[in-house]
Amino acid sequence: MTLIDSRPGIRETYRALTALTGVHVDADLAVSRLGPPLRTELRHWFAEEAVEEAVTTFRGLYPDHAVTPSRPMPGAVEALAAVRAAGLRVVVVTSKLGRLARLHLDHLGLRADELAGDLFAEGKASALVEHGVRWYVGDHAADMVAARTAGVPGIGLLTGPCSERELWEAGASRVLSDLTTFPAVLSEIAVGSERSSG
Repeated sequence: MTLIDSRPGIRETYRALTALTGVHVDADLAVSRLGPPLRTELRHWFAEEAVEEAVTTFRGLYPDHAVTPSRPMPGAVEALAAVRAAGLRVVVVTSKLGRLARLHLDHLGLRADELAGDLFAEGKASALVEHGVRWYVGDHAADMVAARTAGVPGIGLLTGPCSERELWEAGASRVLSDLTTFPAVLSEIAVGSERSSG
């Protein structure tokens, strides 16, 4: 939950998955640990041989259940505006499938210049490098690992499932309570208009 609070809709999607498959998923628990790939969560609830089918079913339910209830995280709109005001690009790198992440962004009117999906932890690093990202903002310790692997500073947010200590231990260069203070931080670090920001 860096830019978008998708918890309400993802909760509803898990409930729809339970209704359709008959396999109980504790939706409240599942949304309390968002960040890792969907398969990671579904392995808590489905037998291994049923996980891939559950992934496909969940993703099929997602557009009708998860998108409309989503909302911007506090400070998200202002953070993106600050990035653009500095002459930088917005690069979104997420563990969510790109097409599903795009549905959220479009629904909320949040424009990304680049979007790379279905990536997690070190897997995000290649996208960060490819798009010339200089700073990576994320709400999970794995995001800080991605930044460190890509050789860029990571800015951790306390809006996800990880504690401040976990973010620092994963390599965060800064930890913010949320995005509301990001414009001031961006102004302070002054990365330069010819560079990209993630």
